[in-house]
Amino acid sequence: MIVQTHSPKTTAIATAANQLPQVGHMRNPGMALDLDWAASVQANTSAIERRCATLGGRRSVKKDYQAAWLLKAISLIDLTTLSGDDTKGRVQRLCAKARQPVRPDMLAALGMQGLTVGAVCVYHDMVETAVRALEGTTIPVAAVSTGFPAGLSPYHLRIAEIGESVKAGAREIDIVISRRHVLTQNWQALYDEMREMRAACGDAHVKAILATGELGTLRNVARASLICMMAGADFIKTSTGKEGVNATLPVSLTMIRCIRDYQDRTGIKVGYKPAGGISKAKDALLYLALMKDELGLPWLQPDLFRFGASSLLGDIERQLEHHLTGHYSAANRHAMG
Repeated sequence: MIVQTHSPKTTAIATAANQLPQVGHMRNPGMALDLDWAASVQANTSAIERRCATLGGRRSVKKDYQAAWLLKAISLIDLTTLSGDDTKGRVQRLCAKARQPVRPDMLAALGMQGLTVGAVCVYHDMVETAVRALEGTTIPVAAVSTGFPAGLSPYHLRIAEIGESVKAGAREIDIVISRRHVLTQNWQALYDEMREMRAACGDAHVKAILATGELGTLRNVARASLICMMAGADFIKTSTGKEGVNATLPVSLTMIRCIRDYQDRTGIKVGYKPAGGISKAKDALLYLALMKDELGLPWLQPDLFRFGASSLLGDIERQLEHHLTGHYSAANRHAMG
C-alpha cells in the first residue's frame, strides 16, 4: 500500500500536471476551399525527420517533472477498444478504468485524486453501453464512424452512421476520409465529403482520421490536413490504428505545423490526435514535448490534444508506481479491465 501524503513535493507534481486548466474555445467553423493555399503546401521530408530524430535528446524530463507529465498524458488519452470481439462486459470494464485510471492510493500519494482519461472510444454498437457506464462523469464517448477503418461502405450509409452514433449519445465522432481523394489529388471531393460529415455530426465534435500510413508522402499528409481543417474538422487524427504504419513523429510534426498555419490564417485552434502504436510512457513524453515546442501549453489540454491508445495507460501506471516506490510491478497488475 502506498501511503497518502500531502508534501510540498506531491503538491508541486499536482500543480504541474494541472497547468493551464481546460478552457472552452470556438469550434472550427471551417472556411471556403482555398486550392491555391493547398497547392502551395510542401513538406521537406529530410528536415522533418532530422527535427524529430533530435527530440528525445533535447527534451527529456526526469523524476517529479516526469511524473507530472505522465499524469497529464493520462488526462489526454482516448481509452480505446476497437476489436471484433468487443463485448458489453469489456466496454464496461474499460469505462471503469476510464473513471479510475490509476489506483486510488497512488493518485492520493501524487495529489491527483479525481483524475480521469480524456474520452472512451468504441464502435457504434457499443456507444450506448459506454454512455450508460460513464453516467455521472464528464468523460465523453467517441465513436468511430463512416465505415471505419477503410471508409469504403456506401456513402449514404456512412453519413447515416454518424447520425445514429450521435443519437446514441456519442459526443465525439472519429470519421475516416476517403484516401483515394488524397491519392488522386481530388481536393474538392475531399472538402465536400468532410464538410457533409461535419454537418452530420451536429453538436458532436468531429475528428478526421487521415490514415496517414496510406497517403504516400508527407506532402499529401500536409495537404489533406489542411483541406480537412478548411472543411471544419475539430481535430485531425493520424490513423485508425489498423494500417501497417500508424502515428509517427514525422507525420505528427507535419500535421502539427499545418494546425499552426491554420490558426495563424484563421485564428481558430484545431486539435490533434496521434493514434496507433503509442504504447509506452516514453513515447507519450515525446509527443507531449513536440506539442509543447510547436504549439505551446494551450494544446496540452483534452480539448485540443488526445492520444488514441489502449495499452499506453498500463505502462504509464507502471512508471508512476516506480516513481513512488522505486520498483516496477508486473504489467498484468495494470490491466485495462
